[in-house]
Amino acid sequence: MQLELGKIKIKDVQFADKTFIDKGTLYINKQELQEYLKEDTNIQDVDIELARPGESVRIIPIKDIVQPRYKVKGSGQVFPGFIGGLETVGEGLTHVLEGCAVATSGKIVNFQEGIIDMSGPGADYNSFSKMNIVVPLITPIPGLDKHTHEATVRLAGLKAAAYLGKASKDLEPDEKEIFTYNPIIEAARLYPDLPRVAYVYMIQCQGLMHDTYVYGLNVKGILSTLISPTEVLDGAVVSGNCAAPCHKNATIHHQNNPVIMDLLRRHGKELCFIGVILTNESTMLADKKRGAFYTQNLAKIIGAQGAIITEEGGGNPETDLMLNCKNLEQAGIKTVLITDEYAGRDGRSQGLADVTPEADAVITNGNGNQLVTLPPMEKIIGSLESVEIITGGFSGSLHPDGSITVEIASIMGSCCELGYERLTTRLK
Repeated sequence: MQLELGKIKIKDVQFADKTFIDKGTLYINKQELQEYLKEDTNIQDVDIELARPGESVRIIPIKDIVQPRYKVKGSGQVFPGFIGGLETVGEGLTHVLEGCAVATSGKIVNFQEGIIDMSGPGADYNSFSKMNIVVPLITPIPGLDKHTHEATVRLAGLKAAAYLGKASKDLEPDEKEIFTYNPIIEAARLYPDLPRVAYVYMIQCQGLMHDTYVYGLNVKGILSTLISPTEVLDGAVVSGNCAAPCHKNATIHHQNNPVIMDLLRRHGKELCFIGVILTNESTMLADKKRGAFYTQNLAKIIGAQGAIITEEGGGNPETDLMLNCKNLEQAGIKTVLITDEYAGRDGRSQGLADVTPEADAVITNGNGNQLVTLPPMEKIIGSLESVEIITGGFSGSLHPDGSITVEIASIMGSCCELGYERLTTRLK
């Protein structure tokens, strides 16, 4: 399978009387986008706000972040199962609006929603502050239950990203990158002397709005399964996850999964990338064990010699992480784990809720309990008062001058367990 990502670099966003891209600026017909999103009868009203790198802007609360894209060649369309049918993706040409994102906001759905600061010290904790962000502020109809509210906002974000991505339809990309994934048998034949590495992709699917979707299907309860890495990069995996903002995988993280991209870039040179094993994180111990055993089984079937395992979320998912590690190691498959930690504000508490002796190669992406004070911003998109409700916030987080004190757990993607950001933890 071969997927070509054509990157159109967006340097600014502006409202205009039509939606198009010219010389790096994305112009948006605000009214047209509003009317498109309001076709959903669960939405009472929509406003659209813009935020740019370096501006004195704080966006809160944020539910999901999506990168605008458009499928130019190949089967399917972006976000299959939600937008444009159920055909499989992962091949052909997809245009990517690089440097641009859609961040859904509005009335808070659940406490596990986050913050983006476009400038100041908070901007250093994620890459989104370096992007031009389009923010749909969704007001649901009165009386809408939380699960339907979440689903409504999730779909609105995907629709907005697809709408904006379509503006690139007839453009020539500024840059192209081709990702090639060989069938397992062919890869083993082509690169017999390279170590065969699999990627175990743990995703939240625990219910109670801790869910992830593959081709529009909530994968709660599935056995571990194989998926092409190019399918993931082409929008097959969508977040519906309200886990803590610092370490939930937003849709943009799936679209740009750095583990997958790095393994594909090294494929055929330093290693033989033989596949992605998608496995969910259950709330039930029996399901955790079942999933870990079947992950081990699939890894053996495809002939893995090594595996990278990434976690999503924290707490009980660390049991899934350690079971996957233990089972693979006991099968002779060497593992590296990528996670984050909740080690207390002083960093002295146990960072993970579960451990196993086999976990002797672990990369962490920061401590979600780290406390930071962020200065006031000139403009708030959303509702600043929700800072005392969201994960990482607390009574007293909001100060009279508009500054806030929070754990970095509140900051979207700050401790992303895919290694998307720069934070890590080192032993002294």
